[in-house]
Amino acid sequence: MSWQTYVDDHLLCDIEGNHLTSAAIVGQDGSVWAQSSNFPQFKPEEITAIMDDFAEPGTLAPTGLHLGGTKYMVIQGEPGAVIRGKKGAGGVTVKKTNLALIIGIYNEPMTPGQCNMIVERLGDYLIEQGL
Repeated sequence: MSWQTYVDDHLLCDIEGNHLTSAAIVGQDGSVWAQSSNFPQFKPEEITAIMDDFAEPGTLAPTGLHLGGTKYMVIQGEPGAVIRGKKGAGGVTVKKTNLALIIGIYNEPMTPGQCNMIVERLGDYLIEQGL
């Protein structure tokens, strides 16, 4: 299965009539493995900052999580495994796997819990596969 298929079929799936706004699978080095056509163009330093927070949880809290120039307020996550951010009626979930970052961006009417479930479910599956 291609990485693009994971994005198209697993991350952009329909959940109770709602979908993620955009999604991507990005290597921990910042290389794009697959993304939705509307995923924001991010800067390498934004991925570096996310990786730094996985290594030292809490480093993003004072500055916020930036992705594609959009600033998200960091909310509860799972140290070293999941970072969650909120901005207005939407937000972002980033799940770290052994090799990659699974990123989902959502807006209402999708709920934060729905975004978390979609992103973390794929991340957990990839971790089980050694990826």
